[in-house]
Amino acid sequence: MQEQCNDFRFEVGGVFQRESDVAWWPLEAAGPVELEERLAQGGHLLPLPREPAALANVLEVSIVNFLALRVLEVAGAQIHRGTERGYPDFEVAGPAFGGGFHAVDVKAARRAPNGRRTQSRITLYTGNTYFKWPSLHWPGTFRPFSEYASHLDVIMIYTLNPDSNARVEDLEIIVQEPWRIASRERSSTTREYIGAIEDIAGLRAGAGAFETPAEFYDYWRKFPFKISAQVQRQLQRLLTATQDELAQLKARQDRPD
Repeated sequence: MQEQCNDFRFEVGGVFQRESDVAWWPLEAAGPVELEERLAQGGHLLPLPREPAALANVLEVSIVNFLALRVLEVAGAQIHRGTERGYPDFEVAGPAFGGGFHAVDVKAARRAPNGRRTQSRITLYTGNTYFKWPSLHWPGTFRPFSEYASHLDVIMIYTLNPDSNARVEDLEIIVQEPWRIASRERSSTTREYIGAIEDIAGLRAGAGAFETPAEFYDYWRKFPFKISAQVQRQLQRLLTATQDELAQLKARQDRPD
């Protein structure tokens, strides 16, 4: 995965606007650099958003599109794309990946002014739903968390250039297993998210707070996440559905031939 991500280039130069008071036609260009210049001169190119979550969405969609095409070039590979707020961003499966399902989630983070840390902690997982009860099939997921053979994070770290339409400079992509870059801190003081370490060199090296996957899962599954009324209702529905399925299975097994 890291090898494929190394080939990625963020080529989104801004937001296209069809009409402009300073536009002229026909618009001709001999290549992408000249095209971008002409679009900007003609008032057709607006800056991407600076707001971190909005810019992250653009980055994430761009690399998921790129990786999806790369996966489809591999014989015996399958890919399924997730929803915007679900987990994971996509999953891969098929003989090319040794069987089973593999979760890939994409994160984007801005560099802090010192260049050595991320501006804020990257979120690895939502801690109080599919991660805490991994055998249940939660809304927004393809399958129970425990059914994945592996989990990978694709982390996009960038420097914000407020004077550029593209906003993104010095993009670096790091691929790691989430447990290897996990911290012992939440990524939000108001939401039940598991946070990554902030040190960029640590992210590259996979030098998180845990020595083993077992240590990571033990710590975060015991963490006292808040369970909202909405999550509690979802959990009860899922537990009831699971119990009903088990009862039906037992009834079928108990039937005489």
